[in-house]
Amino acid sequence: MFAAFSVRRRRRRPARLVAAVVTSGLVATGFIAGASAAAADEAPQHQGGAAATLNGLTTYDRAVLRVDGEKREIPAGLFEMTVDGGGTLKTYCVDLHNPTQEKARYLETSWDQTSLGGNKDAGRIRWILQHSYPQVDDLVGLAHDAGAGPLTRETAAAGTQVAIWRYSDDAQVQALDPAAEKLADWLEKAAENVAEPKASLSLEPSAVSGPAGTRIGPVTVRTDADRVTVAPPADAATSGIKVTGEDGKPVTSAADGSRLYVEVPAKAADGSAALTVQATTSVPVGRAFAGVTKSQTQILAGSSESTVSATATATWATTGAIPALSAKKNCAKSGVDVTATNQGDAAFSFELTGLRHAIRAGETRTVTIPVAEDQAYDFTITGPGGFRKTFKGILDCKTTGSTATTVTGQQGSQPSPLSAGGASAGTGALDGALDGGEDLAETGASGATPMIAGIALTMVVLGGAAVFLLRKKESPGAGE
Repeated sequence: MFAAFSVRRRRRRPARLVAAVVTSGLVATGFIAGASAAAADEAPQHQGGAAATLNGLTTYDRAVLRVDGEKREIPAGLFEMTVDGGGTLKTYCVDLHNPTQEKARYLETSWDQTSLGGNKDAGRIRWILQHSYPQVDDLVGLAHDAGAGPLTRETAAAGTQVAIWRYSDDAQVQALDPAAEKLADWLEKAAENVAEPKASLSLEPSAVSGPAGTRIGPVTVRTDADRVTVAPPADAATSGIKVTGEDGKPVTSAADGSRLYVEVPAKAADGSAALTVQATTSVPVGRAFAGVTKSQTQILAGSSESTVSATATATWATTGAIPALSAKKNCAKSGVDVTATNQGDAAFSFELTGLRHAIRAGETRTVTIPVAEDQAYDFTITGPGGFRKTFKGILDCKTTGSTATTVTGQQGSQPSPLSAGGASAGTGALDGALDGGEDLAETGASGATPMIAGIALTMVVLGGAAVFLLRKKESPGAGE
C-alpha cells in the first residue's frame, strides 16, 4: 500500500490553453473487435477503486432466454476477474444483450455511470447478491430457503444470474435446471430495494489547484478500508512539496474522511503533481464494473482482499488562471461532464460546441459534452509549458432491448451469457442452439463481428471537435 506524488513542472509563458475535444464514431465491427490492449492502457478517467481484467465465465449452468417468441439456450453464471496489484473478483452480468470481450479491462464505478443508474430495481439486484451464491455458500441452506431441490455451485450461480437478469434487463429468462429456476423465482420475489454501496476507495475532488506558496486542497479520502498509506513525493527533499493533513503536518497514512493537502513552496516552478493512494481491502458487494472498451457491464458478487487505488491531481502557478480539470460520465444527460475550477487571479475562458464560457477566479463550473450511446470519446486539454490533461472512455449507459437482439457467445474462448450478432468461435456446444436444433453459428453471424444489437453496421461519425481557449492575462489585473 502506498501513495506517491509524481511531479511535473512546467515553464510559464504567455500562451493559450487549447483543448481538442473529439468523440469518435467508427465502423462498429472494427472498433469493437479491434480494440487493442494499448488502448486500454491509456488510463481512462477513474473515480477510484479496483481495476481488473476479465478472465471469463467460470462457474455456470444453462438458461433459456425468450426473444421475439423464439428461445435461445445460453450459459448463466459467475465471471472471474483478476485485480491489478493483486486480488480476485467474482461478478455477474447486468447487461445481457451486450458481448463481453476476451481479457477486457474493467474499472470499479458508481451506478450512475452505468445502466444501473436509471434502473429503479438496481437495489433489488444488490439484495440478490447479498442473499445468494457466492455470498451464501451454504448450498443446502440456500436450497431450503428457496424451496428448491439440491443445488451445486454451478446451478446456484445460474439461478442467481437469472434472477439478476430479470431486474437488470427485464429479460424473459428461466434457468434450465429445476432447482436453479426455483432459486431464481425465490430471489426475484424476495428481493428488496437496498442502497448502493460506497466506493472501495476514492479521492474527492479528483483535481484541485491553487497558487504556489499555499496548501492546495483539501482532497477527501473515501474508503471502506481501515487505513490507506500516504507516502511523501519521491523528490520531497529537493522539491519541498509535502502531503499534509489539516494541521499542516506531513502524513504517512489516512482513513475514511481524512482531508489531505498539497503544500507547495512559494518559489516552486509552475507545475502539477498526481497523488495516488492505495489500500488492500475487500471491494463492497454490488459495486458496478464498467469496461474500458465496449464490454458487458458487470456487478460485484464477491471479492478477495484486493488492491484498490485512487488518484487526484494538484496544479499550481504563480499568476494567471490556474484551472483544475476533471471529467465524469453523466448517463442522465447522455454525455460527459467536464468540471473546471479556477483558483487563479484571472478568468479561465473556453469555447465548447460554439458556446463561450468564462470561469471567474475562484469559480467552478461543469459543462456537459454530448456523447452518443456506445460511443468512444477522447478529450485532450493542452496548454503552456507542457500542460496536458486527457479524458477518454466509452459511454455505456443502457442495456440493449431484447426485441432487437439475438443471442450469441462471447468473443474468445470462454462461454458467456450474451447476445447480439451470432455465436463466436470457440464457445462450441455450450452456446446452445435454437429449439429446432439449428446452431447459432449457422444463422449467418460470426465471432469476428460481436456487434451490439440495435446499432447499425456503421456508426455516424460525430465530427466536430470542440475547442477550449484560454488566454493568459498579459499584465496584473487584466482578465478576459
